[in-house]
Amino acid sequence: MDKNTNKAILETAVIMNLKNNLWQLIVDWLNDIPKGNRDIQAINNFDHMLRDLRPSDVILFEGRTRVGEVIKIITLSPWTHAALYIGRINEITDPDTLALLKKHYQGDPTEPLVIESLLGFGTVVNPLSDYINDNLRVCRADGLSFADQNRVINFATEHLGMNYDVRQLLDLARFMFPYALLPRRWRSSLFQHNAGKPTNIVCSSMIARCYQSVNFPVLPIIQADNNDRLKFHKRNFRLFVPTDFDYSPYFSILKFPAWPVSKCEGYRELPWEENVLADEDNQDKEKTATDTKEPIEEKAKLNILKAFSKKKTLKINSQIH
Repeated sequence: MDKNTNKAILETAVIMNLKNNLWQLIVDWLNDIPKGNRDIQAINNFDHMLRDLRPSDVILFEGRTRVGEVIKIITLSPWTHAALYIGRINEITDPDTLALLKKHYQGDPTEPLVIESLLGFGTVVNPLSDYINDNLRVCRADGLSFADQNRVINFATEHLGMNYDVRQLLDLARFMFPYALLPRRWRSSLFQHNAGKPTNIVCSSMIARCYQSVNFPVLPIIQADNNDRLKFHKRNFRLFVPTDFDYSPYFSILKFPAWPVSKCEGYRELPWEENVLADEDNQDKEKTATDTKEPIEEKAKLNILKAFSKKKTLKINSQIH
């Protein structure tokens, strides 16, 4: 190998290293939570959600990162990310699935886990507790059999290690622009047919593909023939976004409010203030509460508990007398 060849190889390696470092800086910046989003309080009860979750449930996340804000603009929805709940490793019975999970996750086997596709990380398995401070929504496939729940999870584990499909995210953004105005080289590649298993994928596409593998409808294309017989067609899995699971009529929506008000007319006991705060005033008040030793949220919880306790005591006294 001559000197010129060695020099060319070295220059190529340096350029590739610079590109990788630049891309990593961009990814870190996109995945960072802006200062204005760091103090947003979660409105769901994480412990109650954990008790009711079932394997194969789809969990939607209200993103706080910069890339999450971009996805909100593209999809016109607050739900910027989706993950598939798979339960705990010590509950997995399929040996192949168990081997794959142990290869990609070496943590506590009793930890509740999700499979998700993340920018900069690809398709990975992570503890659900990583999102304890985020606003979440659970979407549950109606009538999905236990056997198909396992098939969905088993198929999801086969995606572990795939790269995040940045091109797909950009292609979805291009739908905001008139198709004919874009140069051909800029047009979406979402409809290009690629035979075989994908090598890159995003969160909602991965989950949609798993459900399509057991012929469960998410948002199918429904057509009627000349005899008025309905025909279901699977959509391109690359076209799915997180909010599609929220919108789908085939998924039930489960919510776990931080302050339950469904029993005993509990909403009447909430510590409402008479004055209505604008967003700017609310932000100032939240900032003030953060500086105090007892945050507003903790006071609210205590007031609710006291109100419920008082109401229960009055009810018991009335029964005695």
